[in-house]
Amino acid sequence: MDQLSVESLIYLNTPHPGLIDFGLFLKQSIFTSDHRRDCYKRIIRPRMIILITGASHTGKTLLAQRMLEKYKYPYLSIDHLKMGLIRSGNTFLTPKDDDALTEYLWPIVREMIKTAIENSQNLIVEGCYVPFDWRRDFDENYLSSIRFICLAMTGRYIDEHFKDITGYGSAIESRLDDSECSLCGLKEDNKRCLEGFIQAGEQVLLIDDSFERVLEALLES
Repeated sequence: MDQLSVESLIYLNTPHPGLIDFGLFLKQSIFTSDHRRDCYKRIIRPRMIILITGASHTGKTLLAQRMLEKYKYPYLSIDHLKMGLIRSGNTFLTPKDDDALTEYLWPIVREMIKTAIENSQNLIVEGCYVPFDWRRDFDENYLSSIRFICLAMTGRYIDEHFKDITGYGSAIESRLDDSECSLCGLKEDNKRCLEGFIQAGEQVLLIDDSFERVLEALLES
């Protein structure tokens, strides 16, 4: 019997998933002590969806990559999903149809998140196609497993670091065309994101001084 089967059996025979009598488990298990400890850690570790969104050029992809490296969670890029659907001809939308893409992509992403939670799987989901009122699509059983992170930059930060922001636009993945990224457009996009999520009752992490500090704080929390 492999480790996955052992975990499944323990979940099925436990009143509350994730809560087991560790002493009894150690006594009854036929595996080595190292194997039992590893299996136990895998069982009680909280299953979590890390949902990262925010305005354009705020470092969402870089944060997701750093979290992947730290937590070893699988990573889903909504941008990759978008381009796969567009290039395969499954939609006539284009990368410029932001609002329509959110309406099209979010139901797919939402159900993928639910499926991951139902299967006790960790997952990092990153992208800008998350509606301001995303919480209404989940009940508390799902929400308790979702860590939501929203990033936005202040106008002052954009003014002072615009060249750096655009220069690092392809730090993790290449942007095919970033020529339309303007100072005014970037400020407007961040303002819209900030106001929209705050009005929806969400907390937004503002990048006003140092992006690296924000990144470090998120990775340490």
